[in-house]
Amino acid sequence: MGVVIFDNELTPAQLRNLEEKLDRKVVDRTQLILDIFARRARTREGKLQVELAQLKYLLPRLVGSAAALSRLGGGIGTRGPGETKLETDRRRIRHRISILSKEIDVVRRRRSQLRERRHKAAVPTVALVGYTNAGKTTLFNGLTGDEAVASNALFVTLDPLVRKVRLPDRRELLVSDTVGFIERLPHSLVAAFRATLEEVAAADLLLHVIDASNPERDRQAAAVRSVLSEVGADTVPSVDVFNKCDQLDAMERARIRVLHPGALCVSAMTGEGRDDLVAAMEGRLALDTARVTMEFDTGEADRERIAHLYRVGRILRHISTDGRVSIEAEVPRRILDRFPSAVVQ
Repeated sequence: MGVVIFDNELTPAQLRNLEEKLDRKVVDRTQLILDIFARRARTREGKLQVELAQLKYLLPRLVGSAAALSRLGGGIGTRGPGETKLETDRRRIRHRISILSKEIDVVRRRRSQLRERRHKAAVPTVALVGYTNAGKTTLFNGLTGDEAVASNALFVTLDPLVRKVRLPDRRELLVSDTVGFIERLPHSLVAAFRATLEEVAAADLLLHVIDASNPERDRQAAAVRSVLSEVGADTVPSVDVFNKCDQLDAMERARIRVLHPGALCVSAMTGEGRDDLVAAMEGRLALDTARVTMEFDTGEADRERIAHLYRVGRILRHISTDGRVSIEAEVPRRILDRFPSAVVQ
């Protein structure tokens, strides 16, 4: 028996009527995307989020599946067996949705605590965002040296991966790979994956990865910006990164530079442009810094402060004389209050 797929979200009545007329199973856009997500989910968190979205999609569509029994045993003050089963199924689904929502709230609180811990440690966070299959995970592996699963397929990454990257100036930052976006992303998925997408909104910098070889790249980039706006991440500073530039000729590369000044042209597969990308991250994350001078002694407490300063700042000068240490450094302004003795130049 064949399947008919519609590139739109259908109402329960439309689904029922189309299946009756076509005598075929009908799948709409949302159900197809949910099925793909369900196949890709590997972690417990990913499975929870996908199941929640599936149940929210299924709940209003239960009417159609029990319509044939809905009037059996009718009469004033009576309920037919079809209606009883329907109400039972609805109650079970609502109960399961409540349980899943609570578990995902626990995930959200845990992620919030981790973000707060990273904020206290003053470690900048860079999030890779982009349309599905734009090459984010391959680029993530190239930046971090990780071996996350990358494939020429949709929605391979559902849960954010976070890894540490050391910049040339010895500062450290965290890079996260996130779920790929798609045009007209179902609202049930946006709601279910809000705990994950909050990682994007809390980042210090976004790398918007765009498939430069795709003829629909402008439309895909607009779809990503729409989702970012929906989750409150449209105010986060971002850099457009055109990936797969090894598949472009010189004329098309020049066209991208003209139309998108400030964007980077890279190839995650060949490693082209990696140094430029690291330099861009370093430069953008250093925009909100202050040059300070601090004095320390050689005691254990100050040694810990010096070590912390080396982790979060860019050291310009380190001078040790007569048991005292003088350090000149560039430090993110958001953490200046952690160094009350700092003299801002």
